[in-house]
Amino acid sequence: MPETPPAAPLGDTGRVPAAPLPRAVRIGYGLGSLGTGAFGTVPGLILLYYLTNVLAVPAAVAGAAVFLPKAWDVLINPLVGAAADRSRLQGGSRRPFLLAGALTLPPLFALVFAAPPLRGAAAAGYVAVFFLLAATAYAVFQVPYVTMPAEMTEDTGERARVLGWRVGFLGVAILLSGALAPAIAHERGDTPGSYRLMGVVVALLLLAGTLGAWHFTRRAPSVARSAAEPSLRAQLAVARENRAFGFLVGMWALQALAVGTMLAGVQYFATYTLGAAGAVTPLFACMIGPLVLVMPLWNRLARARGAKYAQVCASVLFAGAAALLALTPLAGPALGYPAVAAVGIAYAGLQLLPLTMLADTLAADAARTGRRRAATFTGLWTAAETLALALGAGVFALVLAVTGFRSSDAAHRVDQPAAALTGISWGMSLLPAVLAAASLWLLRGYREEPPVPSVAAPEPDRSAEPSEDTNDHAH
Repeated sequence: MPETPPAAPLGDTGRVPAAPLPRAVRIGYGLGSLGTGAFGTVPGLILLYYLTNVLAVPAAVAGAAVFLPKAWDVLINPLVGAAADRSRLQGGSRRPFLLAGALTLPPLFALVFAAPPLRGAAAAGYVAVFFLLAATAYAVFQVPYVTMPAEMTEDTGERARVLGWRVGFLGVAILLSGALAPAIAHERGDTPGSYRLMGVVVALLLLAGTLGAWHFTRRAPSVARSAAEPSLRAQLAVARENRAFGFLVGMWALQALAVGTMLAGVQYFATYTLGAAGAVTPLFACMIGPLVLVMPLWNRLARARGAKYAQVCASVLFAGAAALLALTPLAGPALGYPAVAAVGIAYAGLQLLPLTMLADTLAADAARTGRRRAATFTGLWTAAETLALALGAGVFALVLAVTGFRSSDAAHRVDQPAAALTGISWGMSLLPAVLAAASLWLLRGYREEPPVPSVAAPEPDRSAEPSEDTNDHAH
């Protein structure tokens, strides 16, 4: 983990760094990623399967129940951000929202998987309502949470250290929740009770992360205020001015759609292609395990050859490895697991490199316009990512519906037609490969921004200094 920064002038601003944040604040802020990582991983991994294979919800209806509540995030996020910007509540403008989210998200998440005595469309309606409420509670926590580092310190080095803890806890949350949740859900044979237990366990993880972040940031200073545009329409108007951002966010949306489709298909791939529902845990470990190990290598390649070049390499590897998965029904697990591991290596690059390019783009925009608009651009980036990941589950559900997938409950398993088995295999492999390949066309239109000068010319308005906000919001 990062060390305390030296008390030396910063190259990008010429300022002497402020006193370092207390270690408890750094670690405590990072704890919040246990919540954001778990909520971002578990529903995308098993919620669709839970609906179709435990609650007997038809695939198309299940896809809508998963997609619509997450699409709601695109509308609610700007509203939460604007409310936090205007807030004058005791405890600061952000932490009261953290507490509200911490107290409401865990129980609502547990209720999503409470397995009511309902089946079919009625069960889908129940899940959709509580998933929408959970998504709203998550927005109440997450939107102020990602803004806090820019307001706790204006020292970019110190902010990088805060984000180091956040990224570290995020990796732990993805690995822990992605491996633990399916293992608990399948322990007793995909029964409603096992999913109910899984919902409670993950809810406790959410509570530990979100409440920990609220508690341990109570000593965090507030040295600056940042604000995004108050509505989605206003954010889009700003984004239209930046052509590089348009190509970049479009590229990332297609890649997030590919990842979301693959994530939604992992459980079906394990059950019907590899022949064991429990195989989802090693599959997920193969996919996410390389994340921390190979990310420094992608970072090194980006520094040596440019972030765009490295992004092309990661995208080509992702598309090729995903396409290779289509041969798993013929070659078996001996091909499936290594192909998923190759996808994981590429996925590490896809997590890092777009954010690197986004940071460069925002720095160039701030240097060019003299305006601090990182919150607006990253709000759009988050909205596009959320919508694309949610749409991935809907797209995979549509593949299931078109190919004749037969839904069932936990007590009555049914055989699937050959077309559905092919749809599962291709939806997990060829479809994400095509989406990743298509994203390269948009990447061609992205022009890498030149480095921002290390010492900016003096500006009358010191709040407009560009590089203060860039790297943090990009994360």
